[in-house]
Amino acid sequence: MTRSSREGIDITRVVEAPRERVFEAWTVPEDFAAWYGGDADVPLDRVSMDVAPGGEWSLVIVVPGADMPFHGVYREVSAPERLVFTLKDATAPEDTEGETVSVTLTEMSRKSTEMVFQQRGGNLTPEQYAAAEDGWDAFFDALDARLAAR
Repeated sequence: MTRSSREGIDITRVVEAPRERVFEAWTVPEDFAAWYGGDADVPLDRVSMDVAPGGEWSLVIVVPGADMPFHGVYREVSAPERLVFTLKDATAPEDTEGETVSVTLTEMSRKSTEMVFQQRGGNLTPEQYAAAEDGWDAFFDALDARLAAR
């Protein structure tokens, strides 16, 4: 189920993997680089993750003719159930914190996890939220593929 609004993005998905493995996919550079960006390339040497409250993260999505940098700061890290971090791209105003992303993982069985994703804040228009939601859906399809392959 997905819903996009003026205030943000809400996506809930069931992921066919144990909760600990889904949390790792969000917090281990090799995993994160493999799915963040969907089909685009995220070179591992351009990913940095200090997964602790106050720690910074950054990566670059490489598409033909362009580099798309993203970065932020971890606000909450509660393995393996919750992750909260800020998210900014190159178009975000320098004097803002950007969007706040929260990911809550609930074990449904030993092999499946409910993932509740929320993105709030920042200065996105409804059209930008809709585009971001489409992007996250593609990213999460890549996440599903990554977890199914391991």
